[in-house]
Amino acid sequence: MASSFLSFSLLFIISLYTADGFLNYMTTRCDFNSTDLKNIEYIRSYYYNKLELLRFSSSVGEYVGYTELGVKNAERFNKDPSKLAQMRGEKERYCLTNVNADYQGALDKSGEFPYVRLHSVAPPAGKHPSMLVCSVYDFFPKHIRVSWLRDGQEVTSDVTSTDELADADWFYQIHSHLEYTPRSGEKISCVVEHASLREPLVTDWDPSMPESERNKIAIGASGLILGLILSLAGFIYYKRKARGRILVPSN
Repeated sequence: MASSFLSFSLLFIISLYTADGFLNYMTTRCDFNSTDLKNIEYIRSYYYNKLELLRFSSSVGEYVGYTELGVKNAERFNKDPSKLAQMRGEKERYCLTNVNADYQGALDKSGEFPYVRLHSVAPPAGKHPSMLVCSVYDFFPKHIRVSWLRDGQEVTSDVTSTDELADADWFYQIHSHLEYTPRSGEKISCVVEHASLREPLVTDWDPSMPESERNKIAIGASGLILGLILSLAGFIYYKRKARGRILVPSN
C-alpha cells in the first residue's frame, strides 16, 4: 500500500526527573512502515537535558552509549543477560501490539481524504500555453507524493510543486503545477500517493467546461435572447402605431 514509503513513530516519555532545573528523562518509540515485525524498530533512549546519553535499539540488539557516562552504563547493562532479553522482547510485546492497533484504528482505513481538485489556470509567460494545477487538501501525515501522467507516462519536466502547507488543524495541503502544450485526444492525470490511501488516487483532467461555467453561459444567452425578443416586439409595436396615424397638411 501507499504507506510503504512512509515511516511512523510511536513516542512515549516514560519517566521524568528534575532537580534544580536539570531534566533527566527516558523515551520509548517504535519506528515502522508496516505491521510486519521485521519492518518495526524498538528504540529506548536516555537523555540529560537535550543530550542523548544512551540508547537501546532492537536493530542493534544491545545498548550503545554516546557520552562517557553513557558508554559506562551501556557496558554495565550489556553484561546483564536478563535485562538484554527483556529489552529484545519489547519489539514484539510492546511495538507490534501498538502498531497493529494503529493500522486497524487509523492508518488502514480508507476515507474521503485526501481531497483532490484539478483545474486549469493562466500560465506565466513561458514556452507553454496551458497550465494545470492539482490541489490536494486535508491529508495527514505530512509526507505525500503528487505526480502527473500524460497518456499513461509519468511527466518529469515542466512540473513544479509547493511544499506541504499546514492548515493549523493537523491537516496539510499541497499544489502541483504542470505546464504543457495541449494535444488532441491526450489524457492527463494527477496521481496522489499517501498513507491514508489503499492505492494511488488518480484524477483525470476533463477539458470540457465545468457545469457551473455552462450554467453561467446558459443564463447569459437566455438574457440576451429575451432582450432581443423584447426589442423586436417594441419595434413591431412602433411600426404599427406609425401606420395608423393620419397626416394633416399644414397651411
